[in-house]
Amino acid sequence: MSASLSPRANLSAMNTLGLTAFAARILHLQSIEQLEQWRLDPELNTLPWSILGGGSNLVLSESLDRVVVHVELKGKRLLREDNEAWYVAAAAGELWHPFVQWTLAQGWGGLENLSLIPGTVGAAPVQNIGAYGVELKDTLDHLTAVDLSSGQMQQFSAAQCQFAYRDSFFKQSTTPWLICEVVFRLPKNHQTKTNYGDIANALQAMQLPATPSAVSQAICQVRQAKLPDPAVIGNAGSYFKNPIVSAAHYQKLQARYPQLVAYALGDGQYKLAAGWLIEQAGWKGRRLGPVGMYEKQALVLVNHGGATAADVLALEQAVQADIAALFELALESEPVKW
Repeated sequence: MSASLSPRANLSAMNTLGLTAFAARILHLQSIEQLEQWRLDPELNTLPWSILGGGSNLVLSESLDRVVVHVELKGKRLLREDNEAWYVAAAAGELWHPFVQWTLAQGWGGLENLSLIPGTVGAAPVQNIGAYGVELKDTLDHLTAVDLSSGQMQQFSAAQCQFAYRDSFFKQSTTPWLICEVVFRLPKNHQTKTNYGDIANALQAMQLPATPSAVSQAICQVRQAKLPDPAVIGNAGSYFKNPIVSAAHYQKLQARYPQLVAYALGDGQYKLAAGWLIEQAGWKGRRLGPVGMYEKQALVLVNHGGATAADVLALEQAVQADIAALFELALESEPVKW
């Protein structure tokens, strides 16, 4: 058996929630060539395979009877440029935030609103990560992925990725796809987006113009003030999706709650701020056993120590029940559950 395999692999330090978890095997993927060798290993193929990036959007059960492929593919480069854009490629194992900072250092704007989001480049399209009015789909040109069941490599355009709010083809597919490389189209006429009050206020306080690098700096400052560091307290970032409701539902809630935080989507629908809803339900800073909703940001579920997946799911369900009772809507969780 390959030296890169380790029995009963401990994943406790490989998920940002800090949940104790063990997998049957872990494979450290550092080159695509390794995949074919592993695919032909009869012992490995007796178990299902799962792909692990930065572990920042996962709820792990304590015992996982599966092979975990930890994506450690590295490399980033300018693929090409034309009169309108730079096309920048990054391997799936590159850490997301350092990659964003690297693009900004080259003078390429477009990803700055996604600064300080944890995880890897390869995981970003799966979740269609987003923040401050920008989503990954806005800059993705194409990506390459390998079908682990057949070993075939395929290129996907942005349209083929079927992006939706915190969703994509890869999140829904029953085929085990492993994203290898992502290519971004960063426009040369890029205009920064600073229409979120927190960003504008931070820029004003720093007395900086709204350049891509300054916007990134402002966003990092805002996020660090609101969100806990996983190295200090276990968390998976924003735990719940912002619910989208009809105009009629929004108007009904707005009449009952004049301070309701919502954003018009322009198609007769409204996106509600899940953090505000959770805070109104009394969950901000409240604990249920070893887990709770963060005292500075009600949208973030934190592990105060020793939590299991069962503890996390119990809190998730308690919050969802209260939101359903108060606001007559279903609050969906973001993280993937293994």
